[in-house]
Amino acid sequence: MLFHPATPLWQIALRTSIVYLAILFGLRVFGKRELGQMSVGDLVMILLIANAVQNAMVGIDVSLTGGLTAALVLLVMNFVVVRVIGNTRFGVRLLEGGPTLLVKDGRILPDGLRREGVARDEVEMAIREHGIADESGVRAAYLEADGTISVIPIEVEALRGRRRVKRVRQFRRGTG
Repeated sequence: MLFHPATPLWQIALRTSIVYLAILFGLRVFGKRELGQMSVGDLVMILLIANAVQNAMVGIDVSLTGGLTAALVLLVMNFVVVRVIGNTRFGVRLLEGGPTLLVKDGRILPDGLRREGVARDEVEMAIREHGIADESGVRAAYLEADGTISVIPIEVEALRGRRRVKRVRQFRRGTG
């Protein structure tokens, strides 16, 4: 029983692949959060999902070979998704999505908050963390694919970057 699987290995591999893709899709649709931003509820959900899908992957099999086959398939699937698909534009867009507009021209957009499951308080906190008193000072705020909130203030010094570029150009002309 230790090395003799009760379920054919191809079936364990197929089941594991299907479960991996279903969980990946479910977490992708669920929302944009980094591991460091997980709440206790998120962690409990992930642990319970892991327990719930174990039997779906290996069936009645409790052999070492069956467990190692499922683990190997998960590692290979993750490698393919992260390293192969995740390195293409389409893959990044599919796996991570794009930014979602939360604030536009000083107004918080309720549709964006609702779609992403972000609380108004979280957006207001991000705005204050960027040194802006409230949303009226924000040109745009985006929920990025990695779960962070980027804030663009209304008053931006556009010349700052331009001056640096001029210096680089002048330096190159003088040395060339």
